[in-house]
Order: sequence, then structure tokens, then C-alpha cells
Amino acid sequence: MKEEGEARNRPASETPALGAPEALIRNFCIIAHVDHGKSTLADRILEKTGAVSKQKMRDQFMDQLDIERERGITIKAAAARLRYSARDGRVYQLNLIDTPGHVDFSYEVSRSLAACEGAVLVVDATQGVEAQTVSNFFLARENGLTILPVLNKCDLPQADPARSAGQLKELGVDTRNLLRVSAKTGSGVDDLLERIVRVFPNPRRALEGQDILQALIFDSHYDNFRGVLAYVRIFSGRLKANDRVRLMAAGVESVVTEVGVFSPSPLRVGGLSTGEVGYVAGGWKTLTEVEVGDTLTRAAGARVEALPGYRRIKPMVYASLFASEGENYEALKVALEKLSLNDSALTIEPEVSDALGFGFKCGFLGLLHMEIVSERLSRELGIETLLATPTVVYRAKVRSGDGVVRWEEVRSASELPGLDRLEEIEEPRIKSLIFTPTESVGPVMQLLDERRGKLQEMNYLDPQKVILTYDLPLSEVITDFYDRLKSLTHGFASFDYEPAGYAAAEMRKLEVLLNGKEVDALSLIVHKDDAYRVAKSVAQRLTESIPRQLFEVVVQVASNGRIIARDTIRPMRKHVTAKCYGGDITRKRKLLEKQREGKKKMKMIGAVEVPKEAFLSLMRIGRSEPPGRG
Repeated sequence: MKEEGEARNRPASETPALGAPEALIRNFCIIAHVDHGKSTLADRILEKTGAVSKQKMRDQFMDQLDIERERGITIKAAAARLRYSARDGRVYQLNLIDTPGHVDFSYEVSRSLAACEGAVLVVDATQGVEAQTVSNFFLARENGLTILPVLNKCDLPQADPARSAGQLKELGVDTRNLLRVSAKTGSGVDDLLERIVRVFPNPRRALEGQDILQALIFDSHYDNFRGVLAYVRIFSGRLKANDRVRLMAAGVESVVTEVGVFSPSPLRVGGLSTGEVGYVAGGWKTLTEVEVGDTLTRAAGARVEALPGYRRIKPMVYASLFASEGENYEALKVALEKLSLNDSALTIEPEVSDALGFGFKCGFLGLLHMEIVSERLSRELGIETLLATPTVVYRAKVRSGDGVVRWEEVRSASELPGLDRLEEIEEPRIKSLIFTPTESVGPVMQLLDERRGKLQEMNYLDPQKVILTYDLPLSEVITDFYDRLKSLTHGFASFDYEPAGYAAAEMRKLEVLLNGKEVDALSLIVHKDDAYRVAKSVAQRLTESIPRQLFEVVVQVASNGRIIARDTIRPMRKHVTAKCYGGDITRKRKLLEKQREGKKKMKMIGAVEVPKEAFLSLMRIGRSEPPGRG
């Protein structure tokens, strides 16, 4: 990891342009479900084309982060320009774009697909079609890509290529060009490269005129020496150093300082022309200037239309991050700022908690994105963090004092307006694909019904596998849903989803009161059907985690102005009658009455301090308990 980071941050060595005629260029990507062998296949392609020698080759070469290799997933897109001498005697330029494979990064995947003309769809012959296989297939088809299906791991004894081919055909994939390969051994990869240059179309000029520049930014990263490097695909025109360019969505103009390609190491070239893929440095300082999906064009001359599909990335999940040790707040701040240099989707806002101190409210694309950020803080930057329960972004219809009604975003219970102003609340929903073995359909459907899911479609891919399409609230899947799904299906289910807008929901704010005083930091937003169960659990956990005081502490949970759960933390008692040995009982009674009066006074003026452990216990609500309806 360290050597690779140093290599990326060194200035690229200059080399002459490696350009090729448009007819000899092939831009393609590899798409697959997690752990179906996408990165391993990319390794074999790099070896077969001579881009990386066997001495320098390592597993998952295009994955830049250690966490990518360990988890077997691609988090950050990468590109490589390859030279391939085909059997027809011609030398082709292959531009391979390695895309992220998880649903959290679906927008980046869509922009990477938009930069290609072809997609290699990899399916594990031992597992068959899975949820992200379907999602990526439809995403590639929507982008108009030519799809080349490939069955991987065909060398394994448990492989069933015939069954996997049947599933692909049932899905609607054209299997006439279906190939069987083994990415581990390299078997069939030569035939795959030949099929790529023969089946995938060459890029075509989007606009007439050599000087009309139109380029798509499909990814970017921050370089310590050159600032932000934008990964671009040229749709028309030519781009070279010293050109003055404009980012259309951001409205930023700058002068190009460097143009290069990844081969797969960064190499400076004379320029990029129509159909080619490479990187551009323009002196940009932050990733907020260079957004994925933006169009790069010339600052002067003919105006062009922006390429379609651009949208601003918005976080789907919010969670609070606190340093495990209070004195590490400044170190956490610096660490998050470093991560945000290479992660434009990560949003950071300062936050203060009564018990946990100073921290940050962070926005993430999804749960995997959140886990990756937390793990990178720990492993790469040495910062141990406390992560609050993730929440989703609600929309509230709020009536202001002058009668004006408007929609507001609500990212935590403390931001939810009171009942006197709140007219309606909407929650984010998702369209989910669940692939499950046939024998597990019953328990899986029961779980989805518990999570307020609405069945939209049910299809049998073959006698052993069922596809369930459900409409689900996002809030119901961001905690322990995936773990329970895997448990019910003995690890054989797969799950994928895409945003499906907002829908009205009967959500409730649970307010926690200690001796009648509201503790805003402990408030929650839950569905009305879960209100009593969660309220009872909150009261019980607080009773167990708040230390006993010298006075009685009443723990209450309210919803819509009504107390729906209550518990009591009994006071510590001093044995004031210990010094009384016999004698008149009235003396003991006087001492006990004096103690009782003192406790009443203490209860009126005493403050209950909520420890860190109480906050942490509430973070786990929903993870270890089934969300039964009550």
C-alpha cells in the first residue's frame, strides 16, 4: 500500500503519445457481482497484454487500497491503457476501466459505463447469477453497451456452466458469444481478448469538428504533487497541455498542466484525442470542483451541450463519528479532511454530543461506504472512532409561523420539528433485488414483511433460485438486515438495491426524559409500529447503563406528547439508622424522614449525568433485536 501510494504521488514520466486510430480503439469495462473474479480477470488481461511483467504482478493489481484486496471488492475506479497485438495482425488500443462493484457506488459505476462501448459481464460458474449481476447488466444495457458474457471459475469441480448459462439466457443476456474462462489459471483469456476486439464497437466521434472538445469525467483522485487528476474519456476533439478548459457543471476554468494515461502506471503523453481514455491535471485543488459526471470542454470557442447523466452525489446515510478518546478530536478532524481529499462523496459537519463530546456528523453513500471510512481511519491514519447508529434523510412538510408550507430535510431526531409545525413526513425507499435459494423463500419473505416491504415481483430463475423484487424503506435495511438475510439463507442469499424516491410514512419521534427533563441527544425517529418496542428497549437499556444516584431517577420515553415507556433507577441508600441501637422507634423515624426530605430536595436540584456507555448501548438497538411489530 505504501509503495503504491508513493508511486501514485510521483510526477509522471513523459512519453510520446500512444494514440491509435479510432477504428483500433476499444473502450470496455468488467462488471460482476462481488467475488465473482472481476479483479482477477483484470490481472490476467494485464499479463496477457504485457502491461505488467510477472515480476511486478500481484493479485488484484488495479485495486489501490489494502482494504479492497482483503474484502475482495473494488471501491475506487481505475483505468489502464493496453496494447494488444491481435491475430489479424493489427495492434489495438484497449482502454480497460475497472469499476466499483457495490451498490453504494452505483453512480460512479454508471459514469464509468458511460465512458465505454462494451462491458464484459463476469459470472461465477459455481454460484450463477446474483443480485449485482442483474443490476449491472441492466445498467450496462441502459447505457447502450455491447455486453459480452463470460463464465469464470470453470476449472473448479463444483462449477456448473450449463446452469449459469441458462440463468443468463433467462435474464435476457445474448449468450451466442458466451465464453468459458478461468481467471486464476488464464485459460480462455486469449480468446476473450480476441472476442473483445471483434465484438465491441470502436468509439465514434460525438461532434463534428476537430477543435470541438467534449470529454466525460468518470472519476478523479487527489495527487500530492499535481492536485486533482480528472479521469476523462474524450468523446470528440483533442486535449493537450496548455489548453484552457472549462468544467461545465462547476463553471470553473483552468489551464491544463498535464495530460497522461495509465499504462497502468501514470505516463505523461502529448495529448488525448477522440475515443481515448486518460487523465488531466488542471491545477484543481479540491474534488468538489471536479465532480464525477461533469463535462470538460474548451473555455473559448463553440459551446457544446453537456454529456447526459450528470447529477450531484448526495449522501444516503448519516452517522456521527467521535474520537474514542476526547483529546483525539483534532487528530480526527485532520484525518477526515485527508480522506475527503480522495472521497468527494464524504460530507463532514462538526457536531457536539452531551456525552460523547466533540465529533462530526458525516454523510455516506451507504453502509459499506461508512464501514470503509471508519476502517481507513483506524488502519491508515491510526484514529479509533465511535460510530453512532446510522440514520437516513427524511423529508418533512413544515408550516412556518407566517403560514408558509415548505419541505425540509431531516437528518436526525433533533432536527424534526414539533407537532404544531409538522404536517407530513416522508421516508426514502429503495427498490431491492433479493436472490435466495428456493427453500429459503418463506423465511426471507417473512423478514421482508417485518421490515415493511411490499412485494413487487417474484420470479424463478431456475428451480433452485428465486428473485424477489421488493419496495423497502431504506431505514429498515441500514442496521442488521443484511446479517439476518444471510443467517436465514445460510449465506446463500444476495441483495442489491437502488433508490426509489420518497413516500409518506407514519414516523414518530421518541423523546427521552430523565426526571422530566428531555435529553435531546437520545431522541430517535422510528415507525409508529415500532414505537412501543423501541421505547421499552430504550428505557430498559438506559436503566441498566446509567449509574444509580443518591436520588430516584425516572426514565421516560414519550411519543406525540404521551409517555409510552417508563422505568426507574432506584436510589442508593445510606444506612442512617446504623448508629441507633435499640431505644425509642421515633428516633429512627426522624432520621429516615430527614433523609427522605433531603432526597426530595436533591431530586429537584440534582442533574443526571448520562455516561458514554448509555449512548453506546442505544446505538445497538435494532442490530441485535428482531424488529417484530407490536
